[in-house]
Amino acid sequence: MIPRPIEHYIRWFFAISYATFFTAISPAGEPPTIGPAETQMIEEPEISKYDRDHWSFMPITAPPIPQVDDFSWAKTSIDRFVLASLESEGIRPADAANRSTLVRRLYWDLIGLPPTAEQARQFVQDDSPNAYDRLVDELLASPHHAQHAALAWLDLARFAETDGFEHDKIRPSAWRYRDWVIRALGNDLPYDTFIQWQIAGDELEPDNEEAQLATAFCVSGPDMPDINLIDERRHVLLNEMTSTVGSVVMALQFGCAQCHDHKYDAISQADFYRLRAFFDRSLNLKQNKSVTTLTSIQNDRPSRLMNRGDFRSPGPVVHAAYPRLLNANSDSPSDGAGQRAALAKWLTSSDHPLTARVIVNRVWQQHFGRGLVTTPSDFGVMSDEPSHPELLDHLASELIANDWSLKWLHRTIVRSQVYQLCSRPPADAANSDGVSHWQHALENDPENRLLARYPRRRLTGEAIRDGMLLVSDSLESTMGGPGFKPPLPAELLKTLLKGQWKITEDPAEHQRRSVYLFARRNLRYPFFATFDRPSADQPCACRNESTTAVQSLTLFNSQTSLDVSERLADRVLSVGPSRPEQIDELFWRLFARSPGEKERTMAIDFLRSQTVLIESQDIDYQKRHASRLAMVDLCRGLLNSNAFVYID
Repeated sequence: MIPRPIEHYIRWFFAISYATFFTAISPAGEPPTIGPAETQMIEEPEISKYDRDHWSFMPITAPPIPQVDDFSWAKTSIDRFVLASLESEGIRPADAANRSTLVRRLYWDLIGLPPTAEQARQFVQDDSPNAYDRLVDELLASPHHAQHAALAWLDLARFAETDGFEHDKIRPSAWRYRDWVIRALGNDLPYDTFIQWQIAGDELEPDNEEAQLATAFCVSGPDMPDINLIDERRHVLLNEMTSTVGSVVMALQFGCAQCHDHKYDAISQADFYRLRAFFDRSLNLKQNKSVTTLTSIQNDRPSRLMNRGDFRSPGPVVHAAYPRLLNANSDSPSDGAGQRAALAKWLTSSDHPLTARVIVNRVWQQHFGRGLVTTPSDFGVMSDEPSHPELLDHLASELIANDWSLKWLHRTIVRSQVYQLCSRPPADAANSDGVSHWQHALENDPENRLLARYPRRRLTGEAIRDGMLLVSDSLESTMGGPGFKPPLPAELLKTLLKGQWKITEDPAEHQRRSVYLFARRNLRYPFFATFDRPSADQPCACRNESTTAVQSLTLFNSQTSLDVSERLADRVLSVGPSRPEQIDELFWRLFARSPGEKERTMAIDFLRSQTVLIESQDIDYQKRHASRLAMVDLCRGLLNSNAFVYID
């Protein structure tokens, strides 16, 4: 596959070459046209009942909560839907996870940070019946929850603080959109309003600066402000914007219909340009200047279908209209101002079949690593079938009934018994039934689509970095403002133009949460790139999760790891001279539990042998600090372990 930045260059190259060719052969310097665009007829296939006969296009209903045999196991409606599927296949769910596992899972999952040693001990020792629910509410109310949850949306919004392409110029105010997303999620802005503002905040609430700022979602993708042909720039931006709204909000790949009718879904090329027409008067473009938000402008030019998707070949006039596939009643927005507002309201109406289903699936994916539909940005006919279709509709209808509250949705999911299952087989050999049930589930549902166990998953690069800072008491909690720029390797700085990465002067800024680290489109921060952070050239619905040697080498040898390990070692040594107490403190900080006897013995043996080894070196500093340096090495090793970088 061609790397994304090169794809962009190729796309622009062919567009410019095409335009240059037709300009050269046209006597008037204009590309040839097929005929008067105003009189051209649009030919497109009719939408049939068969086209709409697909699970994701059906109205959202509230299905009955199923009956189950093991009624006492199910704590919530989610459990009933999942257990019914398991029982139909003769599979029993795994045992419940222990409290150490649960507290660590909850913290990482809801705020993107591990619990402190004190927080973990407090939860493990709290046997009150409402301790778990109380912790869930506490974490959802934390500002850290919004900072963590924002990352998933910023992936979808293809957020970056630069334009991309060759010059990759900085967008000075781009960070304001990132801060808006964090505030909106922290305040639990209803999801329907969250979407409406990002599409048409300036039209819906013209006096609300927050609503205006939210429209940056539409223009957060790559741009080339210095291109000579402003019409080409407008065309590319509008197409990218339309494709993004289609895939992110509705999980339909509208972008496939830019040049021709969609090959699989009942979306014609005219459907694409009708959707694009909602945004046609929303871009106020200026040469060499980034566009930051949507702004309705006076523009008498009619919207057109572009033949073969080329901006130099305008076709028939099109008017803003909702996609026919999802508009069986043939509703239509009024002409003139406020069309984007009408689109935003149509997308978030309670009878829209996709919007609620799509966000429920995305939030489910955040907690289980995979959605109920494993193609989160494609709910079309080529999508994966939902593993639990009734559960998806149940949560979608309940989300709407609960004022589109995303915190309600997070809370409902993590309070379920399904979320609290073990991710590993029983360690107790005496538990023969548990081992047997685990093996049966593994054989009959190896991909765990039916959710008989909790799926282990690796932390993101941002979470690993933030967690390393937190366990070493180094995390700086300042929120908001322009992104900070930490030091980069000299060899990377050489690849940038002069002045493109001016290191933030205050060293304390370098310890802030990763969501605030400056997001350059053409250069992902190396630590994040190593752990599969996506580029910001297009919406990312599901990050890759690779396992490479470079990841281990980074965790062992990067400057970040070395600095964190030294600070962590000093914190651990400060508890006193007792090695067992030091080991206990280290395990509680990293893994939210005490070490097992074998682990404690191995750690003490390592410290003893490593101290002897360091003392044998003919370096005076190492001899004098051998005990501390051995602890630093132990910290580096444990930070690199699966027990730290995976959520059980």
